[in-house]
Amino acid sequence: MKRGQLLLVALGFEGALLVLALALGAAIGAPPFHDLQVSWRAVGQRTAAAAPLLLALSLATRIRWPPLMRLDREIREIVARVFARATMIDLLVISALAGLAEEALFRGVIQAGLVPVVGAAGAVLIAAALFGLAHFISTTYAVYAGVVGIYLGVLLPISGNLAVPILAHALYDFLALAYLTRGGSPGGDDGSREETTG
Repeated sequence: MKRGQLLLVALGFEGALLVLALALGAAIGAPPFHDLQVSWRAVGQRTAAAAPLLLALSLATRIRWPPLMRLDREIREIVARVFARATMIDLLVISALAGLAEEALFRGVIQAGLVPVVGAAGAVLIAAALFGLAHFISTTYAVYAGVVGIYLGVLLPISGNLAVPILAHALYDFLALAYLTRGGSPGGDDGSREETTG
């Protein structure tokens, strides 16, 4: 995919998610940015909140378990194919859009809107399941994304600030994409592992 096409697709897709979040939030009385607060304290929380996600990605690339090895290979193939021509600025813009739009929809509207109906824990789990399904590349990837969604969902009630999951999501996406597109591996290997059974 050409660089300009990638940016247009990302802008279109994430922009559509943001419009959906605003429309759905207005329809159910859960504005997506109701819990958004910007402060220097929040910046520190948001930055630190990405660390466990990066650690999980690193561990997922190191563990020699066939489903995780397949996931690692799938992610590398997709990242190489889709983001091969992206610059660091492109990755930053795409990651920021993904963090903003996806967290506005899944945490700001869906999770927040479900709390009065199913309680805080149920809202986190349902929003995370939908987040995983929205990232369905394979069953393993959907499960991984769902677990990430649980983590991001828990950040919202703990911090009381939607800015925390937004920046954690965006920072995680940017660092993971930057590392993978520049030939690195969070697990420190070259992606040449052979899958074993067992």
